Amino acid sequence: MKYSKVDDRIVAELQEIVGAKYVLTDREKLEPYSHDAVTGDKHVCYPEAAVLPATTAEVAAVVRLANREVIPVVPRGAGTGYACAAVAYEGGIVLSTERMNGILEIDDANMVMVVEPGVRTSEVQEAAAAKGYLYAGEPSSGDSSFIGGNVATNAGGIKAVKYGTTRHQVLGLELVTPEGEVVMLGGKLRKETTGYSLIQLAIGAEGTLGVATKVILKLLPKPAKVMDLLAIFPSAAAAIAIVPKIMHAGITPLCVEFMDNKGIRCCEEFLGEKLPHSEDGYYIIVSVEGESDEALENQCVTIDELCEANGSLEVLVADPAKIWKARKSFGEANRARSLIFSAEDIVVPIAGIPDTVAYLGELGEKYGVTIHCVAHAADGNVHADILKEELPLAAWEDKLPKLQEELYTFVYGLGGKLSGEHGIGRKRLELMEKFADPVELKMMRAVKKALDPRGIMNPGKIFRM
Repeated sequence: MKYSKVDDRIVAELQEIVGAKYVLTDREKLEPYSHDAVTGDKHVCYPEAAVLPATTAEVAAVVRLANREVIPVVPRGAGTGYACAAVAYEGGIVLSTERMNGILEIDDANMVMVVEPGVRTSEVQEAAAAKGYLYAGEPSSGDSSFIGGNVATNAGGIKAVKYGTTRHQVLGLELVTPEGEVVMLGGKLRKETTGYSLIQLAIGAEGTLGVATKVILKLLPKPAKVMDLLAIFPSAAAAIAIVPKIMHAGITPLCVEFMDNKGIRCCEEFLGEKLPHSEDGYYIIVSVEGESDEALENQCVTIDELCEANGSLEVLVADPAKIWKARKSFGEANRARSLIFSAEDIVVPIAGIPDTVAYLGELGEKYGVTIHCVAHAADGNVHADILKEELPLAAWEDKLPKLQEELYTFVYGLGGKLSGEHGIGRKRLELMEKFADPVELKMMRAVKKALDPRGIMNPGKIFRM
């Protein structure tokens, strides 16, 4: 595709739309918009301009201009993604939603919150809690990620096992289309069958089908009681084996998280805090909810008994602040250990988690690299960070694709997929084209071509046209 450049004339038009202050073209000011959380120089690409609109009307005007001139537009939230979906590989305009950061409404009658895309996930959770509600979306990046980015990638997180992913929290979505039109998909509705579910098509599309400018989020009653348990096991297999037993016991946990021993020790070193059994333990963190102390205690007793019967070293009532700080520091801790690493976001059927974690260990030994694992163990999503550490760059770039090919051949053999919640972006594009069903890709390309005929909206992400 041949794209036009952002020349002085285009810059002047952009300044007319959003104000000169909010059109960035200096290389130094563009640096924060040249990458996301993926490490390595090859994933850094500078846009020709970064534009910071404040309203839906401004977003629509920028997109209409880009569509008219055939200039790429890359929608961007907080830049916390692990797929290079917000990186301007084709140049053009990065459209940042950082100024669109308002909580517009908390509607008690309909139990919804209306927000702009630049609101941080943690701010949504805090605003909901202050009104006695729960917003159930909770990716590990919640302190920094934007709701718009959560929508773009269909972020999952630690509570997905009980409450689902971001798509299960979104009731309505105001979208600026690739042609600069504005449409409201869904609304303050708990159910709808009125033609195609375009809202679900837009969620998880990584900004390739438009820019979200308002999001209507579902709120739930805040649970009366919550308790976190830390079950420590002598091996990964023993730890993961407890997960189906908890589920089969009639307990629907809020979350079930796995941490391998190497990851635990890496987080311990990063935080400078001693973690229980860090020398030999593998963690399962279980959170349960209940309407009374008795209901909570009954669930905890059952989990304790199941873990003990399955060889746990210890089951503790966890300090939630400490244990979740450790779990959520996983990515940062790995970055501190190895500036360059590859964050894999594998998803397999739940029963495939033990074999996947074991296979990752085998691949680490075969290729001579360190692999740290955590998992949303009750929904099949395994996060495996492959660390470069001291490996020479040439050797890393030779080994990583070979390791990934073996890994995803194994994963697809289990009925798994490339990504559970991080998305495909540019980083996994070649893997997507290799492993995805060709008919599925054909359908995706047809949708993209129909809705974005000029191919301006986040081009070169998910698949090539």
